[in-house]
Amino acid sequence: MRICHVITRMIVGGAQENTALSCAGLHARGHAVTLLTGPEEGPEGSLLPEVRGGGYEVRVVDSMRRSIDPLNDWRTRRALAALFRVLRPDVVHTHSSKAGILGRLAARDAGVPILVHTIHGMSFNRTQPWPTRALYRSLEIHCARFTDRIVCVADAMIGQARAAGLEPRTGFTTVYSGMETAWFSPERHDGQAVRAGWGFSRDDVVVGTIARLFRNKGYEQLIPAIAEAARRDGRLRFVWVGDGAQRSRYERELHSLGIRDRVRLVGLVPPREVAPLLAGMDLLVHASQWEGLPRAAAQALLMAKPVISFDIDGAPEVVIPGRTGLLVPLNDVGGLSEAMVRLASEPAVRESLGREGRRLCLERFDARTMVERLESIYEDLYRSSGPTASAGTP
Repeated sequence: MRICHVITRMIVGGAQENTALSCAGLHARGHAVTLLTGPEEGPEGSLLPEVRGGGYEVRVVDSMRRSIDPLNDWRTRRALAALFRVLRPDVVHTHSSKAGILGRLAARDAGVPILVHTIHGMSFNRTQPWPTRALYRSLEIHCARFTDRIVCVADAMIGQARAAGLEPRTGFTTVYSGMETAWFSPERHDGQAVRAGWGFSRDDVVVGTIARLFRNKGYEQLIPAIAEAARRDGRLRFVWVGDGAQRSRYERELHSLGIRDRVRLVGLVPPREVAPLLAGMDLLVHASQWEGLPRAAAQALLMAKPVISFDIDGAPEVVIPGRTGLLVPLNDVGGLSEAMVRLASEPAVRESLGREGRRLCLERFDARTMVERLESIYEDLYRSSGPTASAGTP
């Protein structure tokens, strides 16, 4: 099949890694794959160099940007429709809020026979002002009506989408976000050497966080929680992996609380370098305010590291209390601190949770499984669409 994936920007992020692995996997299975994306870059870094070396076609649509701009968005819709008429895809599969709306509208304009969209996290969510939520909800409801299938990275997203009134033509399917599980093998990495590089000892308990240094990633709750946890347990040390616009502000807060020397800011790293960093940690804390599926949590568990997370969205499908980690009510700073102190004092429990988490995630989050599921969805829709499926015309 001829398959186009469309995403707003290829920064270093979960939805982008998912899309890159989908394109690479489908290309390896013999499909003609094209990735369409915008040019935006920022402190989050870019995956464009990686995907350009993937063997499939990559085209940058200059006008496609994350910010809302009616004139520019109209140009983007026209540009995408023109590309679809040239590429004549059998399937257009969209990702992220902006590309999800404009990509599907353009695909309908161009008469693309099969439209699929992935919800990585709801485009309208609790972190937004109500006018923004209302706008995106109405657009998502409209586009769902002519979308053949909506793929969700967690069962929780299906429940939220249905409750909001989204009704795709053939329904929803959960396809868990895939990882290169071979990268996340604990025996391949020297965790003690990594800890030594951070200046931490074997006796320290290292709590990691992997998230962009932006609002809504939970640092406003995490910072007071780790300050309290550090006060209660002198062995606790902290590592943050990521970068972003709020870095300076968060560093000032750490200084003001007197814990800056106990927190290592690693900065942005390529996806391949996440596993070695996880090897140096004892557990991961994920405090994001909204999430489809917490990809960092799954990666930590693949490295046999237990996870503490707020109990939101798809988190309970990865962080299972008593099996793979601990869940804390959203924005319960005291509960977050208590969970860190508890796991810091129970190494046997950490080991047990990490071992079960690795077993679960190896089954659920392998990239090959994700690609096979997507291919099966495309083929089912292709067969049911009749003889016009390969025409790429209305």
